[in-house]
Amino acid sequence: MNRVTIHRPDDWHVHLRDGAALASVVKFTAARFGRAIVMPNLKPAVATTALAAAYRERILGALPAGSRFTPLMTLYLTDTTAAAEIERASRSGFVHGVKLYPAGATTHSDSGVTDIAKTYAALARMEELGLPLLVHGESTRPEVDVFDRETVFIDTVLAPLLVRFATLKVVFEHITTARAVEFVSSARAGVAATITPQHLIENRNAIFAGGIRPHLYCLPILKREQDRQALVAAATGGSPRYFLGTDSAPHERSTKENACGCAGMFTAHAALELYAEAFERAGRLDRLEAFASHFGADFYGLPRHSDTITLIKEPWVPPESYAFAGSTLVPYRGGETVGWRLAPEEPA
Repeated sequence: MNRVTIHRPDDWHVHLRDGAALASVVKFTAARFGRAIVMPNLKPAVATTALAAAYRERILGALPAGSRFTPLMTLYLTDTTAAAEIERASRSGFVHGVKLYPAGATTHSDSGVTDIAKTYAALARMEELGLPLLVHGESTRPEVDVFDRETVFIDTVLAPLLVRFATLKVVFEHITTARAVEFVSSARAGVAATITPQHLIENRNAIFAGGIRPHLYCLPILKREQDRQALVAAATGGSPRYFLGTDSAPHERSTKENACGCAGMFTAHAALELYAEAFERAGRLDRLEAFASHFGADFYGLPRHSDTITLIKEPWVPPESYAFAGSTLVPYRGGETVGWRLAPEEPA
């Protein structure tokens, strides 16, 4: 197949940042996706419906002229999130999930949850209202090996949570292990997962190829080859429990290339093209549309898009860097060949 046309996809997990950084990157997501679940880990955290509304307006204001992209907002769950705030979010019409960051798990997660029991009142109201919980699933206990954080979180937090809240909708975001695939595939109804392009394409060896590769450092960290293979099988297997979520997370070059580099990979510039690569390698390009365009919308109870987008099998080389908030941003696969290209859209 040298040309693939699918209904317009959505990105069910993206970091758009704010201010000048937002203005630098939102165009890449808007060019490929009709909607995106926008992460709330700003400074300060987007922990209220009012803050989410203001952030939504800033995103809309940063979009290119003529864009039809719709940001889907989220709230940042904290130890003190009140049931009344959950009710306001549910009534808003623009908040589509609440994000659980274990405190200290990743970028700007210092305001995250310190003890899941402190969130039970908020989770109970979310369960009643059908508002999904979006989970960064890693244990932050210092004695847990970084490569085992996802598995420990499943066993100690997520599995018991699904029993306590038996109808709460849960998205286990950016899963990285065979254990997570096994867990999601056998979970009760109402549990789904997103998978990133980097976790479909790379294993942890890539971080150390020829030296430390800081631009391949993300959280959850890349895992073993057998984990990558399990993720590919899940993404391409046709199960509606798995759908597209890039976790594209831009950082200034200087904050990645230093003695304590930030976690996060920027993939929005070629996101759909990278997924096409992964699906083609697996011999399952025929299942890209369902993964990218159908399953996520169905899970969130939103209509599928009626318009289409086309990918052409034609190699191109992304720039080694992009302008980013007065500095530079190094994209994943910058300066390297990507095998699929986004076709120009026909005029409306």
